[in-house]
Amino acid sequence: MDEPLRRLLEAETRAQAVVDAARHEREAIVEAALAAAHDAEARFETGRAALRVPFIDDARARAEQAIGELARKYGERQRMLRELAARHEREAADAALALLLDPAA
Repeated sequence: MDEPLRRLLEAETRAQAVVDAARHEREAIVEAALAAAHDAEARFETGRAALRVPFIDDARARAEQAIGELARKYGERQRMLRELAARHEREAADAALALLLDPAA
């Protein structure tokens, strides 16, 4: 009876060693997978910033173009308003002068 019991204990010890080795291997695999995932995430974040650069540059160029067009448009509008104001000022001065020279008119 001692021999089967001894073999059973040895088998249990070997089985426990196999289980412990498998547990350590699993932990190593999980740690390696986590490290790889963190590396991939870091590469993704770096790549995402690089992917945004052309879109930001394009948006900036369009914004600058829109600003230029608006500046030109409102500059033209301001010039027209100044001309209109100058013309009205001349007309008002002419009307005031005509009124002073010929109050009956």
